[in-house]
Amino acid sequence: MIMRELTTEERKLFWHARRGLKELDVFFEPFMQQHYLQLPENEQQMVFKLMACEDPDLLSWVMGYEHPADPDIAHIIKVIHERVGPQ
Repeated sequence: MIMRELTTEERKLFWHARRGLKELDVFFEPFMQQHYLQLPENEQQMVFKLMACEDPDLLSWVMGYEHPADPDIAHIIKVIHERVGPQ
């Protein structure tokens, strides 16, 4: 499969996905590397929205301690869990 080149914004997104918290990185890094480019455009936009959130919120949502109020963020968290699974 031939992958397209990342846009400047996508390169920034990939860098921003490296949060520095191991608990988040075990989800986000493999997801971004293995699945992001195969997502439909609307879900790719949800990833941009997700990465704009604060680490404590992300950790709480990814670990399942809380549920995001935003349906787009809730959806993309579910997609990440389905693709990379809880570690």
